[in-house]
Amino acid sequence: MKTAIVYDSRTHTTEKAAVFIAQGVMETGYSDVRCFNIDEADLDYIKQSDMVIFGSPTYMASVTGKMKNWLESNIKKLNLAGKLGGAYATEQYIHGGAENAIKEMIVFMMVAGMMVYSGGSSCGKPVIHLGPVGMSQNIEDFEELFITYGKRMGEQLGSLQKKS
Repeated sequence: MKTAIVYDSRTHTTEKAAVFIAQGVMETGYSDVRCFNIDEADLDYIKQSDMVIFGSPTYMASVTGKMKNWLESNIKKLNLAGKLGGAYATEQYIHGGAENAIKEMIVFMMVAGMMVYSGGSSCGKPVIHLGPVGMSQNIEDFEELFITYGKRMGEQLGSLQKKS
């Protein structure tokens, strides 16, 4: 199975979070993982992926304009229907609107027909309702949160594979 983590990142913070998530997914052993900046995304790999996770920095309490434009331009090309999906965000300020950025990406995934998952409260603590959020200034302090999220996503992908 394949997983693609697709992100926008200006300061490499959201990129670092993608690497942490990828580590968690790989620890489950269910999927190969590749991370892509939207400027260098391998659309063929994303199309072949069983799970796609989107990430964005938070600007103006939403995704970056670049991420929104990328999603609008590519969402139909990616054949995402039926794939497992998730989202994460980084922000510079606590309560900076990262949840809104995650919701924006989730809306795109749902419109594309993806199965959106986060684990929510069913996985216990840390509770990750929509997707993980990390503060840009000290993203390494959130490493374990992003790894945990990756593990939960990888385990869900493995669970779906066993059922099919």
